[in-house]
This record gives sequence, C-alpha cells and structure tokens, in this order.
Amino acid sequence: MSRVRVSSVTVGQLAVNCWFLINEDTKEALVFDPGDQADKIVQYASEQGVKITAALLTHGHIDHMGGADALRNLTGAKVYALREEEDLLLDAKQNLSVYIARKVVTFAPDEFVHDGQELELAGVKLEVFHTPGHTPGGASYYCAEAGCVFSGDTLFQGSVGRTDFPGGSMSAIVRSVKEKLFLLPDDTRVCPGHGDETSIGYEKKYNPFV
Repeated sequence: MSRVRVSSVTVGQLAVNCWFLINEDTKEALVFDPGDQADKIVQYASEQGVKITAALLTHGHIDHMGGADALRNLTGAKVYALREEEDLLLDAKQNLSVYIARKVVTFAPDEFVHDGQELELAGVKLEVFHTPGHTPGGASYYCAEAGCVFSGDTLFQGSVGRTDFPGGSMSAIVRSVKEKLFLLPDDTRVCPGHGDETSIGYEKKYNPFV
C-alpha cells in the first residue's frame, strides 16, 4: 500500500475539485484549492481520519480560494500561494469575487512560494511550478511520490484553462503546459481544478490546445 493517497471532494457552485494529498503514516493531509464550503472539507477530512495541516492554492480566483480563510480558522492550517498571485488575491475584481460571489473577498496567504521551490509538508515532498496563463500567478504542485500533479485551471482533460480573465494569456498557458507540465513522466496523474482527472501522456497525445 502506498504511503500517500490522493482523493477529492467537490465544493462550491462552480464544482471545484478540492484535492487531498494524504500521508497514511501520519494521518495528515494537504488540501489543494479549498474554494468553498470549508465545513464540508473538514467533514471529509474527518471521514478520512486525517488532520488538515496545510492548504495550497493553484491560483486566486474566488472559486479556488473562497473557503481558505474559513478552513484556516477551523483547522489552523497554513495556506500557501505563489508570490506572483498576491495582487490578484487582494483585488476583488481580478479574483472575480465581486462577479461570482457578489461580494468583496480578498485573501492573504500565510506563506508565498516560488517557481522551482521544493516543499515538505505533512511529511510529503512537493515541487512548485509557476504555470501562468489562466492567471499571472498560477501554480501547479508536483508530488513525485504520489505520481501526480495538481494543475488547477492550467491543464484539464482535453483542454486548458480560460485565458479571457484579467491577466490571462493563451500563449502563456500553452508555454506553461509544454515547458513545465509536459516534462513530467507520461504516467503522471493530472488532478485538475474542474472535471475528470487525466494523465500527462494522454494530454500530450490528444489535447487539441497544445
């Protein structure tokens, strides 16, 4: 049995995949994109028998970070995001909260990370990739031990993220996928922000956008 396990719970009106990376030895969990319904996320953790020790944001749009503050208050977990996403997180128009949530929501992470940084959280190692295009400070997180990458809204099954929001760029998102994510092993499991999971090898072969 693997020491690490990946699972997810769907949250919010835009059906965001809130991913869990679980250390089975310590019963600790990392959470990716706590977009809403922090109570549902905490309940899921309880059902899995794990404690949430950290949360990581792939980007700062409201549907991916809207539950981060409540989750932090409920669990004491530290929240991480890429430094390049700071301005968007603090701007209710850029992070879309005034349009989607109909209210001003901003968020300040506990710690900023950077491209190429290696993290060890909950006893699990992660590599941080700066993958702009959907937003300027988009991040993907690769766990070699679990054989998966948490791609947020950068790479989907058969698609890529929208680039018509503030700070978006189609050329940038294509570069992010080709020059960062597609360098990972073909059997790497892609855990996206929305929709079904896929693999790097499948997307290299069939994704029409890249």
